[in-house]
Amino acid sequence: MTRSPAPIVPKWHSPAEVAAILGYGLSKVKMKIATGELRSIKDGKYRRILPEWIDEYIQAQIDRQDAA
Repeated sequence: MTRSPAPIVPKWHSPAEVAAILGYGLSKVKMKIATGELRSIKDGKYRRILPEWIDEYIQAQIDRQDAA
C-alpha cells in the first residue's frame, strides 16, 4: 500500500500570500498591517500573518458592513 505524503499546511502567511488569499494588492495588505486593521508579527525581517488573523479581519469587515 503506497501512501501519499500529507500536504503541508502553512501555519502563517507572508503579506504577499495574504494578498492572494484576499484578492488584494500587496500594497493594500501592507497598508492594512500598518494601520493595525490586519494583525501581523515580525519574524526577523519578515512579516507573518496567522490564518486566524485573516479570519478576524474578514469578520471585522462583515461586522462593519452589517453595522452600516
